[in-house]
Amino acid sequence: MSGGGDLEIHGHVPVLGDEIVYWLQPKPHGCYVDCTLGLGGTARRILQACGPEAHLIAIDQDPHAIESAREALRPHFSNVSFCHGNFRDLSSILDTLGISQVDGFLFDLGISSAQLAEPDRGFSFQHEGPIDMRMDPSQSLTAGELVNTLPEEELANVIYEFGEERLSRRIARGIVRQRTLSPLRTTSELASVIQKSVPPAYRHGRLHPATRTFQALRIAVNNELAAITPALHNAVDRLVPGGRVCVISFHSLEDRLVKYTFRALSQPSQAKVKILTKKPCVASLEERKKNPRSRSAKLRVVEKISEGPAIQEKGHPQ
Repeated sequence: MSGGGDLEIHGHVPVLGDEIVYWLQPKPHGCYVDCTLGLGGTARRILQACGPEAHLIAIDQDPHAIESAREALRPHFSNVSFCHGNFRDLSSILDTLGISQVDGFLFDLGISSAQLAEPDRGFSFQHEGPIDMRMDPSQSLTAGELVNTLPEEELANVIYEFGEERLSRRIARGIVRQRTLSPLRTTSELASVIQKSVPPAYRHGRLHPATRTFQALRIAVNNELAAITPALHNAVDRLVPGGRVCVISFHSLEDRLVKYTFRALSQPSQAKVKILTKKPCVASLEERKKNPRSRSAKLRVVEKISEGPAIQEKGHPQ
């Protein structure tokens, strides 16, 4: 398995594309759910591996991503149900579509490179833009509101818990000091305050000093971690025996949640799944060279085990 065959869409190369197809084992008449559609590159790989009779439910909370993916998936349009929503609502989305059983699920957690590249979305300190960071633009809360309104201790806790930033208290103190003079409006203003709040040696490390704080604010404003465990439980409940759930994570907070959830679901006394990846699958050296974003990617996979009498055939929307 190597990432060398990934299909590029709008300059974006899906991470671990070959590995997903290998582990998901797409079937000709299968029903699959991509819970984090993004630009649709991995979804297209799955559909191509399935053939013309497959059905893919494509979910994303970012309407911009869905519009981009529609173009990428145009050759497979009749096989795809596009859904604007969050995978925390997975059960209700599938109920609305009349889907009771699924052959496989894919979760590609975190932020996409396309979202990072859009200055107006405010995800990156490398682009001048508003401090927004909403994956779903229809939600009201922005990262700017958190930055400018959270009490100092609460802001420090967010930066420490979701960013694993050891200098969280110094950074929170610097942000609060600055916002008393004038509210922070742009990503570059925020990044500058963070840089000034940390010691000189910390400013020239492997990571930009704002990296972990921006990650923390993004996770907090989108409530990302809280959705993972219940969504994985819901996915496993919908799987046919032998069906699989594939999850790609990009940092330790996500990966830890996935690992512990899969471990709990595989306990001998009440096992629903067996773990297929004892250690997470990572990108090949070839893929890491071609796509730097893949370096931190970890893929974990479980398979649904048979339980009791046969389950009735999965439903498809009319």
